[in-house]
Order: sequence, then C-alpha cells, then structure tokens
Amino acid sequence: AYLLCYGLHAAFTVSVGNPAVKVKENEGVDLKCSYTADFGSSPRVEWKFKDLKGSQTLVYFDNQPTGKYAGRITVYDGGLRFNKVTRADTGDYDCEVSGNGGYDEKTIKLTVLVPPSKPVSRIPSSVTTGSNARLTCFDTDGSPPSTYRWYKDNTPLPEDPTKFPNFKNLTYKMNIFSGNLEFASVSKLDTGSYFCEASNGEGTPQRGDAARMEVHDLNVGGIVAGVIVALLAVGLLLFGLWFASKKGYLPKKAESKPKQAVYTQPRTDDMDDEDGEFRQKSSFVV
Repeated sequence: AYLLCYGLHAAFTVSVGNPAVKVKENEGVDLKCSYTADFGSSPRVEWKFKDLKGSQTLVYFDNQPTGKYAGRITVYDGGLRFNKVTRADTGDYDCEVSGNGGYDEKTIKLTVLVPPSKPVSRIPSSVTTGSNARLTCFDTDGSPPSTYRWYKDNTPLPEDPTKFPNFKNLTYKMNIFSGNLEFASVSKLDTGSYFCEASNGEGTPQRGDAARMEVHDLNVGGIVAGVIVALLAVGLLLFGLWFASKKGYLPKKAESKPKQAVYTQPRTDDMDDEDGEFRQKSSFVV
C-alpha cells in the first residue's frame, strides 16, 4: 500500500488519489486508495460498489475479487485496477480499510463515458387550442446522462423563451435534464415540426425523428350539430313508436277474460228423518 507518513496525517486515515474518475467505455482504469501506517502491515481492505440505482455489491472481499469481478479487476498495494470497464460499472466505489482497532473509508465516483444514442421522442400529432401538450425525449445509453434541446421547424428553441423577443409569445417550458417540452395552453402559433437532440459531451449529439404537431380550434359548431342530430334521432324513434301503436302495428296486451259461473247439477242427500222429505243441495261455483 501507499503508506503515508503517520506524523503528517491523522491516525487511521484513508486517502484517494482522485475522488471523481472518468474513463471511456472498454478502456482500463485505476482507482487509487492509500492509508496510513497505523493500520498495520496487513490491514483488511475491502471494496464495495453502489450503482446509480442505489444497489450495493461487494467487489473485493476476503483478499479476493467477488463473483462477476473475478478476472476483471486486480487489487494491488495502493489501489484497484479494472482491465476493461462497461457502462454498468458507473457508480460509487468505497475503499474500506481496518486494522489495529482503526477504521476509515473513502469513496471514488467512477463515470464510464458513453456517447448518446438516437433519442426516443413522443410528439402528439394533433391537439386542441388551449389544451395541455407534452413532448418527451429520452436517450437510453448516454453516460453521463444526456441533456436535451428541442427544435421547431429546424430552429433551436431557447430554454427560456421569455428572454428572447422572437420567442416571447410561445408558452412552453423546457426541462433540459428530463427532455420534456410542455405547453400549458397550446395556441396555433405552436403548430410545427418538432424534434429533439441529446448530448453529453461524448461523441456526436444525436437527433430524434421529426414529427409535426397540429393545433386545431375546438369545433363548437360540430359539437352542437352532433347534439341536434342525436335529439332528432331520439324524436324520430319516439314518433315511430307512437305511430305504430296507433295503427295497431304493435302487439296488444292480452285481455283478461271475465269470470264465468259454473252450474253444478243438484244431488240427492240423505233423507230427513223428521219431515220425510228429501233435502236437495245445489251449489254454484264461480
């Protein structure tokens, strides 16, 4: 290791040569990490990696590279070397040193430089006057992340249109970091052909496909006409039902039949013992 003079530095101190390292993709790079002598002659040295999404991985542990780093890195006294980096290696590397009861760590930010790719943009083809419209642009490969600018009819749009006389009547807001171009209330002045451009200082800026956005007035007359047509259709339907009913074209409801009396033939009952006459009974069923 780079053993720094104990008398000139605080006890148990880790130092890095460059806290922010940049390297082109597929090239090798060294991450320098040194420590003071009070850690001892054989301190415990570990390297950890945290990617841009916050996921942490052990790179060097128990005196050997871990998993996917075997064959890709070499750890030596004073640092770590990547034989060849990829864009996935962009992130923070922690150099942790412990020994003789002491501990310290330092972080090196590694950025693998990758030119932008052709950005993917989404541009609405038709919007209504006064409505909100959002145009989006995104480059999936650029490292560091790309910044964006928009063009209308091949003319670059300024980030803040209010600062330029030729654009002060435009109502958009541009976010150069997210790639969004948003209109809170579009007007016919916003009609045109749009495309975006991604750049990050590496390679040539890349442009997305151009697409035309048309701004139309709300067709009030068409809406009113549609409502009238719908009302006329309902009226005609009701009139047709009434006319058909009046002419007897529709089936009538079944009429209920009046109840009929049913006569039952009288029958002879038992003889009445007192008067010697037959008692006749008759009944009507309704």
